[in-house]
Order: sequence, then structure tokens, then C-alpha cells
Amino acid sequence: MVQFADTIGKPIQLLYYPPYHSKYNPIERCWGILEQHWNGTKLTDAQTMFQWAKTMTWKGLHPVVKLSRTIYEKGVSLTKEAMQAVEARLLRNPQLPKWDILISPACPV
Repeated sequence: MVQFADTIGKPIQLLYYPPYHSKYNPIERCWGILEQHWNGTKLTDAQTMFQWAKTMTWKGLHPVVKLSRTIYEKGVSLTKEAMQAVEARLLRNPQLPKWDILISPACPV
């Protein structure tokens, strides 16, 4: 996200939802609607899952459904020095330091 902020030259504000507050997260509400839509159907393969996902609606809209075949590496972490450089770019809200973070670009446009 820090690199993205640098690329676009604009600050990015991250607002995280605290644990057990999924009712405020729109993607979680959408997931709940999808679960109700397929109503216990056995999702035996990707094609069945895609068909169910494509036919659901949320607020009158159908979702865009794509299969991602990206494989992400596990256990990737930054060194302490690299993390300190990232942390220096973050402005944490003093009232909600874990949940409200502003990332400043290196050179704002």
C-alpha cells in the first residue's frame, strides 16, 4: 500500500473493522447474501460455485465473478529495518491506532 501511495502520489486512508464487527463491512454482508442464495447447495466444483455466484443479486446488482489462479507465498515478512521505514510513513489516529491509518506518499502530486 505504501508503494501504491507513492505511485499515485496521493494519501491512502485505511480503515479496518475491529474483530466481530462484520455487520459493518459491505463485503461480509454480500457474502451472507450469497450464502442464503445458494441455500445449502453442495458446491462440488468451481463451475457450480461460479453459476451460483453469478446469479445472486445484492442491492439489485449481479457481482463480477472471476477465478484467480494467483498463488501467494506464505511467511513473507519485512525485516525490522524495512518495517520501521514503512511505519515512519504511517500516521495512526491516536484514538484508534489499530483501525485508522493514513499512508502518506513520498512525493505528493
